[in-house]
Amino acid sequence: MAKARTQLGALALAGALGALLLAGPAAAQGPGADRPEGRFLQPTTRIGQPLDYELSYLHDPAEEVVFPDSLAGFAPFEYAGRSYSPTLTRQGRSLDRAVYHLRTFSLAPVQTLALPVAVLSGADTLTLRPALATVRVLLSAPAAALAPGAGPPALRAATALAPVPPLFNYPYWLAGTGALLLGLAGSAALFRRGLRRRYEAYKRRKNHRYFLAQFARHAERFTLSQSAANVERAVALWKNYLAGLENNALNSFTTREIVDYFGHDDDVRRGLATTDQVIYGNGLPDDGVEIERAFQRLRVFAEHRYAVLAQAA
Repeated sequence: MAKARTQLGALALAGALGALLLAGPAAAQGPGADRPEGRFLQPTTRIGQPLDYELSYLHDPAEEVVFPDSLAGFAPFEYAGRSYSPTLTRQGRSLDRAVYHLRTFSLAPVQTLALPVAVLSGADTLTLRPALATVRVLLSAPAAALAPGAGPPALRAATALAPVPPLFNYPYWLAGTGALLLGLAGSAALFRRGLRRRYEAYKRRKNHRYFLAQFARHAERFTLSQSAANVERAVALWKNYLAGLENNALNSFTTREIVDYFGHDDDVRRGLATTDQVIYGNGLPDDGVEIERAFQRLRVFAEHRYAVLAQAA
C-alpha cells in the first residue's frame, strides 16, 4: 500500500508539472499580452446610421505601431471618418486608441469587423488582428419582405402636405434694398434740379404766407395803438422779407438805395417816404389813413415781387 501511494504521488507530481509547462504559453497570452482589442461602441445599429468602432492596442513603448487608415478594408461597412487619442504611457506600457466612424448598408442581421494593427520591427512588419467584434442590424422592413424571391413591399401613400415654416430670404431682401437705394440715388441725381425747384418754391410760398400774416398783424396793432414802433417793425419785416426774396442785403440799404434798386417804383417810393416821416420825423398823421395807405402800397409791392420771382423760377 505504501508503495502504491508513492507511485500515485509521483504520477500526480508529474501531471502537475506537465500542466504547468503547458499553461506557460497561455499565461503569456493572458492579461497584459500585446494583442489589439476592437469593439463596437453600440450593440445595435440601423441601415445608414452612424456606427463607431473602437480599436485599442496596449504595447511596449519601444514598438512602432501603425493603425489602419481610410484605405483599409472595412467591408461590409463604409468608412466615414476617424478620431485619434494621444498615446498614453503608464508603468512601462503604452496605449494607442482610435475610433472609426462607420455606417452599413448591408442587410445582414449580424455583421462583424476586425481591423488589424501593424507593428514595425526593422524591415519586418507584424500584423496583429483583434477578435471579431459583432453588431446587430435592426431592420425596419419585415423579414418576409427580405426573403429571397419576395416582391417589393406594399407602399403606403402619404400625400398630406407637411407644414413648412417660412424662412426670411436675406439675400433677396438685401439685393432688393440695394436696388431700391440705387434707384433712389439715380432718381435724385436725374431729377435733382426739379426737386430743388419744387423745394425752393415751397419755401418761398411758406415765407410769403408768413410775411403777409405778420405784416397784417403789425398794421392792425398800429391801427389800435397809433404807435411809431409798430410802423418801424412793419417796415423792418418788409425789408427782411424782400432781402430773402431777392437773395441780397436789401435790409441794410437806405431808403434811397431801395428806391433806386427797384427802379423808382411809385409804391415803394411813396410808401417808404410816409413811413420814414413817422419813424424818423416823430410825426403821426391825425387820422392814420396815410400810414394805412403806405402799408397797403408796401404789401402790394411785396406780392408783386413774389409773383414775378415765382413766375421766373
